[in-house]
Amino acid sequence: MAVKMRLTRMGDKKSPFYRVVVIDSRKARSGEYIDQVGYVDPLKTPADIHIDVEKAKNWLSKGVQPTETVKSYLVKVGAMEQSSKPSAPKTNDKKKKE
Repeated sequence: MAVKMRLTRMGDKKSPFYRVVVIDSRKARSGEYIDQVGYVDPLKTPADIHIDVEKAKNWLSKGVQPTETVKSYLVKVGAMEQSSKPSAPKTNDKKKKE
């Protein structure tokens, strides 16, 4: 089972906030999750980030892979160290018709 730490969208139309959850990668974005680690409110200035650092470190030690966005939030709260190696850029694998 591939487990990820990612964001799930909550809130009303045009006023979102996000929960940081541990979830099976095959589940839907707002599907049933294993554990809630924290939440993020991006509409406040600066963004309101509340993450349980101990819970996050525990899941990371078990091999959970965070998404790029969640990884940046974890670095901000001190649950993770910033990687010196930049991640690979996303590419489109679609073949162009010539």
